[in-house]
Amino acid sequence: MSDRSTTPDAHCHPGDHPGPSGLTAAPAAIERAARLLRAIADDGRLRLLARLADGPHCVTALATAEGDSLSTVSQRLRVLRAEHLLVRRREGRHITYALADEHVLDIVRSALAHASEGI
Repeated sequence: MSDRSTTPDAHCHPGDHPGPSGLTAAPAAIERAARLLRAIADDGRLRLLARLADGPHCVTALATAEGDSLSTVSQRLRVLRAEHLLVRRREGRHITYALADEHVLDIVRSALAHASEGI
């Protein structure tokens, strides 16, 4: 009797794998999640999300902390807002940015925790 795991043309059988994970999603949700993850995948944008995990900041404070120009930070914020990862509040001429909700915070925390494993 041959070992199925070492046979190159072995086929899976239904009982070979665990049951469903419960992570089924509509195609539109999968597409939106992919756009959201692409927006987060840029290191500059991820750094901004990590900074905003501590609370709201204005563009000037973010640019100063990052050592980037206002226009660079504004462009990154625009991408994150377009994917509904951030919210913006205006008080007169002053605008602050914050994470949109706890889901965004969870994604950032999980990604950074996973990336930090084994370092």
